[in-house]
Amino acid sequence: MQPNIEKPIIGITTGDLNGIGLELIIKTFSDNRLLELCTPVVFASNKVINFYRKLVPTEHPFNFTNTKDLTKLNPKQVNIFNCWEEEVPLQPGTLTEHGGKYAVRSLMVATQCLKDGELDALVTAPIHKSNTQLPDFPYTGHTPFLKDKFGAKDVLMLLYQGNLRVALVTEHIPVANVASVLTKELLLSKIQMLRESLIKDFGIDKPKIAVMGLNPHAGDGGKIGNEELTVIKPVLDQLQQQGQLVFGPYSADAFFARHSYNSFDAVLAMYHDQGLVPFKTIAHGEGVNYTAGLPVIRTSPDHGTAFDIAGKNEADPSSFREAIYQAIDLLRQRKEHALYTANPMRRGKIEKERESS
Repeated sequence: MQPNIEKPIIGITTGDLNGIGLELIIKTFSDNRLLELCTPVVFASNKVINFYRKLVPTEHPFNFTNTKDLTKLNPKQVNIFNCWEEEVPLQPGTLTEHGGKYAVRSLMVATQCLKDGELDALVTAPIHKSNTQLPDFPYTGHTPFLKDKFGAKDVLMLLYQGNLRVALVTEHIPVANVASVLTKELLLSKIQMLRESLIKDFGIDKPKIAVMGLNPHAGDGGKIGNEELTVIKPVLDQLQQQGQLVFGPYSADAFFARHSYNSFDAVLAMYHDQGLVPFKTIAHGEGVNYTAGLPVIRTSPDHGTAFDIAGKNEADPSSFREAIYQAIDLLRQRKEHALYTANPMRRGKIEKERESS
């Protein structure tokens, strides 16, 4: 099924039922102007939605309709696709087995619908790793699950807000293991995925990428670790010889402190906190998490389940709302890129036409 770019069908997962995901969904779509841009389908149950609708007062009413047939959606309301009928005990702000179990069910049903072409894109609310690693979900998060589900060779976690884009070489692994998994092959794969995403998803023809070092002061010439000399620099030299605009390795603290990211289209960090701590500080809660490398579009807010404020009507929907907007924009950008590159004119033909004109 080709994406309906004019008004795409956006699938939305609940995230942990006791986190802030459902509150964000209700707050975001109580503004019905969003329904002019997309047709949302929330993978949950009426009972869960009604529980949070009573708990979260909104300026405008959150209206929804039920469906079990994605070919018969109401484009003027939020559509609730009931993934379960049974009662689920809800305890906002508490980590429970049920909160994770049904978060996984929402995700798995929505992802299958996306894979089947019944959705145009997917926006996921936050899950918690402590209660989602189940026998049928042995993953540390959304990204590795989506990689397996769509048979991708590799995927890339990319967070962005405006022109600030930060991608990660490694994601949810212990810091003690980062150096051992950092290889030339892995780094090359992540850089190439980042470059391709910048071209295809963001419309940047010749992306300029900054690559961080692994060690403090980028190894200080081998005095504080040698991964920069043995792994990172050789890969960058190879790509530069191919004409790619890839630079580094940079010392992460100085790079972000001096706002050097403003001179690049994207930044590639070696591990989770190296990239996400400065990103979330700069993005002020309006960043979006995007999974690059997939054949489909998936975005999410750049924060977690926030159990400390769940159920208190304190959650800020800014990042979640932006994830919806970006899913729509990414669909349009991919369609434009596919259109412009569908029948590329061969260089020889272009040169002949120039000579004859």
